[in-house]
Amino acid sequence: MASRDTLFGVFFAIQTGVGFLGNCLLLTLYVYTVFTLPRKKKPADGILAHLALTNALTLLFRGVPNIISSFGMRPGISDSGCKTVLYIQRVTRSVSLYTTSLQSMFQAVTLPLSGCKRAWLKNNISTLIQPSIFFCWIINMVINSEIILRAVANRNTSEAASGYHSPFCKSSVYDHQVALTFLSTVLIQDLFFLSLMMCSSIYMVTVLSRHHKTAQRIRGSGRSLRSSPEGKATLVIVTLVCCFIIFYWTNSLLTAYGQLGRKGNWPLENINNFISSCYPTICPFILMKNENRISRVNFFNSRTRMFSC
Repeated sequence: MASRDTLFGVFFAIQTGVGFLGNCLLLTLYVYTVFTLPRKKKPADGILAHLALTNALTLLFRGVPNIISSFGMRPGISDSGCKTVLYIQRVTRSVSLYTTSLQSMFQAVTLPLSGCKRAWLKNNISTLIQPSIFFCWIINMVINSEIILRAVANRNTSEAASGYHSPFCKSSVYDHQVALTFLSTVLIQDLFFLSLMMCSSIYMVTVLSRHHKTAQRIRGSGRSLRSSPEGKATLVIVTLVCCFIIFYWTNSLLTAYGQLGRKGNWPLENINNFISSCYPTICPFILMKNENRISRVNFFNSRTRMFSC
């Protein structure tokens, strides 16, 4: 049992370290572009910067507790510390869902092949990005505020309790009507944004496939869908959406099974925790694959000039 927990701890440490560094690197890339290379700034940079920040916070506040518990350490944590960690976990999870959905919709709306019917939206969507993300943070902070009221430190890890239960935190007894309202709100929000992701992804693939077939008929040999800039960007976003949906539903099914089954099944909990952190871990590397604005030479030349001054 101890060796298995230690193995999970190693996996959590690698996952958290790699994912956190990847998201920090991506966030640094966008900040560097804004302040050093403003001409290369893209409207979607604000969305992706928030996504990288959200993923980094998710990995930090979810991965570190998993690492600590897997290696058998039991540091004393107060109720306020438990509330803070769990609250940030839930808020960043919801913001990550919204930001991924927003990025897929932004890519679909700004496709140059989607016609002129949405010209007004194309011209004004950049000004709506930051307010919508700020509004999303506020809404999710309010929705998840009920965690502050019911989460307490778990000082008896062998105790099987109803509701949320982890090595460090658990949910105290509270009104079932409040619980039903909270879960219904979160479920409706999740399903809404997941539906937007799927619809926008299907739309983008359909539009680009139609354009590719038309180009082949006109020229006789059109460029591959993967080779065009629009195609590359769309495939990246669609890949992100597919990964998010797969990990989301896998995590949700394992969570439901854990709640309905035997409490204190720590191997299942560890597997579920690992899966729930897979998306924020791989997300920055998928985005970096299509990020070629800053060449390695220009970056290091700029760094050299800064240090030589």
